[in-house]
Amino acid sequence: MNERLEDQALESAEDAQQFLSFKLGGEEYGVDILKVQEIKGWEGATPIPNMPSYILGVINLRGTVVPIINLRAFFEMEPLQFTKTTVVIVVRVVDEEKGERTMGLVVDAVSEVHNITQDEMRPAPEFGGACRADFIMALATKEEHMIILLEVDRLIHEGILDAIDMGVAEA
Repeated sequence: MNERLEDQALESAEDAQQFLSFKLGGEEYGVDILKVQEIKGWEGATPIPNMPSYILGVINLRGTVVPIINLRAFFEMEPLQFTKTTVVIVVRVVDEEKGERTMGLVVDAVSEVHNITQDEMRPAPEFGGACRADFIMALATKEEHMIILLEVDRLIHEGILDAIDMGVAEA
């Protein structure tokens, strides 16, 4: 009987996707762990003129210029002073039109990695809020708290890069 439970646990772990969760404005968000390149402590960024306010600038990451996005500002949340828990989640995203990009997302703090099965995911409701519903892959409940799973490719390409392109065109 014990072996059967272990087999079921192993099967459900194999069906699960892993998400890195992080805190932002009192909520917990998650991104697909396969999109995460690395996590860095906040050390500042070189500002770039004529960029939207949520673009903090760029950093040099081993020879690659990486734009840094303040996710709190992008979601129009109340500003918060950066602390020692503030981190940059460096993500690699792919888009058929714009290709592969590396971006840094500044968040309040990293939480943990969660294994989330398809059964634990629920569609995002359609209502106003800090995050556009089409940037949300799903909502998941783990240990009595909700995790907002972000569709990071769409968030970067349709939200951030399109807004940057429009901002540069207007400047």
